[in-house]
Amino acid sequence: MFDYNDLNLKIGLEIHQQLSNKKLFCNCSTKFQEKNLDSEFSRKLRAVAGEQGYVDVAAAFEEAKHREFVYHGYKDEYCLVDCDDDPPHEINQDALLTALSVAKLFKMNAPDEIQVMRKIIADGSACSSFQRTMLIGLGTKDSFIETTQGNVRITSLCLEEDACKIEKVHDNRIHYSLSRQGIPLLEIRTEPDIKTPEQAKEAAEQIGLLLRSFSSILRGIGTIRQDVNLSIKNGNRIEIKGFQELRMMPKTIDFEISRQINIIKQGKNVEKEVRKANDNGTTSFLRPLPGAARMYPDTDIKTISVNKELLNEVKIPELITDKIIKLQKKHNLSHELASQIIKENIDFEGYASKFKKIYSGLLATLLINYSKDKKGHLEFVLQNLNSGRITKDVIDSVMMNLRMNKKVNLEQFKSVNYSEIENEIQELIKKKPELSTNAVMGILMGKYRGRVDGKKLIEIINKLSTK
Repeated sequence: MFDYNDLNLKIGLEIHQQLSNKKLFCNCSTKFQEKNLDSEFSRKLRAVAGEQGYVDVAAAFEEAKHREFVYHGYKDEYCLVDCDDDPPHEINQDALLTALSVAKLFKMNAPDEIQVMRKIIADGSACSSFQRTMLIGLGTKDSFIETTQGNVRITSLCLEEDACKIEKVHDNRIHYSLSRQGIPLLEIRTEPDIKTPEQAKEAAEQIGLLLRSFSSILRGIGTIRQDVNLSIKNGNRIEIKGFQELRMMPKTIDFEISRQINIIKQGKNVEKEVRKANDNGTTSFLRPLPGAARMYPDTDIKTISVNKELLNEVKIPELITDKIIKLQKKHNLSHELASQIIKENIDFEGYASKFKKIYSGLLATLLINYSKDKKGHLEFVLQNLNSGRITKDVIDSVMMNLRMNKKVNLEQFKSVNYSEIENEIQELIKKKPELSTNAVMGILMGKYRGRVDGKKLIEIINKLSTK
């Protein structure tokens, strides 16, 4: 669509990954269920000067809207720390160790001391009007990931608090849930080494896959989020937030390139701003791009010493990429099947040892296709497939019956005797010699409804037809 080299397209990523266990500065749950509403209160926020002595442009922009923010606290998922009515508790050590482990994975340098900073946020998504964040790792010459279009350098890794989630907007009031606020969040930034939209998607997928190697990460919709920073020749840096699906990333980037090209053609300047990634692949204005003025030290929290004792606890787990290769080689699976098994966290080894007569490729395919089966239907099918009571050709039919709560008579799905079928084909050809191979095939497949292997049936028909 575009000559990205001629446009001097530059793209950098920000990957945000939630961590499990408990919140970053309190003991509240990170399950994020929002079941029992416990309290509600409202506030108005104003922007304050950062460490450099002036107010950040993005914060001032949000304050000018004069909005009211309503906060909902759900049982076990918020406390006075989230309400900014209690000082932060001791930092979540598990989250800190995970962050340091990720920094080690990407060969980053950790600081000798970690200083917790406050990042001013006046859009209501932080109840206190600031978000706590800290630098955990700085990139080195060895901090990069490999993509098919070249290396992408990792710039920095921060550990911070996640923001509130919007529940609804009514007139000038925004209703937020406090359940997400304070969940530990890794923020990984890359250099603007990415040269095409497809490379951006590939890099985001690779980083996300590596992060899944750590048991402490949260999984599910919304637990990992990607932002894109991009610029083109004669344009300006734009940050695009809120990608719901990685497959939309290339389309959204191309839209943003088109938007900037049109602005430049009109002789106008492309403004630095934050834009939202819409579901249809377009982008829309959110606010001016924030700067360094929004940061200042958090005086409620002592600096954290990154000493030898702490670093000795930092471990890199077996990488998910290595697990895929190991599974692929051990069971002679395709890379695609092995990847899906590992990504879905399916206990393939357990199933393989239990159902030894089912060849690995078929077993992997069934486990992936029916991974959401919660009623034990797949277990029933695998038992009968392993014992030879049914063949792979009738699995879909059996599963359909089970899902419809129909009583399954395995006799109707029982595998057939091919010697008997061969006699039946001989009789059919003898009585109706004018029938074509396809016609004979159709009659038999209709009668046995998947209980026979189609390929084997054609071989028998062709063999008997030539006699």
